[in-house]
Amino acid sequence: MHDSPIIDLGGFRLDLSAVIMLLVTGIIVFVLARLAVRNLSVENPSKLQNFMEWVVEFVQGIVASAMDLKKGKPYISLGLTLITFIFVANVLGLPFAIITDLPADFTVFGQTIEATRGLHDGHMAHVLWWKSPTADISVTAGLAIVVFFLMNYLGLKLNRKHYLKHYIEPFPVFLPLNIIENLAKPVALAIRLFANIFAGEVLITVILKMGYFGIPFLAVWQGFSIFIGALQAFIFTILTMVYIAQTTIHEEDAH
Repeated sequence: MHDSPIIDLGGFRLDLSAVIMLLVTGIIVFVLARLAVRNLSVENPSKLQNFMEWVVEFVQGIVASAMDLKKGKPYISLGLTLITFIFVANVLGLPFAIITDLPADFTVFGQTIEATRGLHDGHMAHVLWWKSPTADISVTAGLAIVVFFLMNYLGLKLNRKHYLKHYIEPFPVFLPLNIIENLAKPVALAIRLFANIFAGEVLITVILKMGYFGIPFLAVWQGFSIFIGALQAFIFTILTMVYIAQTTIHEEDAH
């Protein structure tokens, strides 16, 4: 694998490629959303409008599978944002890669840019600038932490009595295990998404090293990677809805 460009800002080591790709992902999702709602028509909807309507209905189905749709309606926009953002982020690294040689004195706005593993034997490091942002564990961990705080906040706000009670069920002795279970949810979300996308990009790198012989394999793998990207976006979104349902809805009111 190639190195990543790292910049030190106030003691925080930031991966510039991840930051850039997050901005690119956000811009793409925003543009898609704007194009989808532009010139809305009931009689003659555009292909993009029809597609986005299908995506909204699909997300409604995800929410309905986790909770009563009447209670889950406020979370449809969250699910739509998650599944769209994560899918776009997952597939960004498929079309191409931007790789440059990074010298030791390379600077941006007066800040020295370092390679992930540093320069080897005085040679310049090969730095990857364009990749899937979800192939970075810090990005997937950030998404998972947002979900973690959101589900616990909603549990305390909307279902406080039963939310707090579930930590000592079926017996108070299970309190440590229930706390560990709650903390494990964002870890599982982050690692699952990161591992699948990172492994896909590693395999693409291996195939590219095969030269012309790897072209057929690359075409097949990129098609399969689109499926994997969509599947992982779906899994992350549906697990988010399940976790929210578990914390906000009492079992007697679930359906």
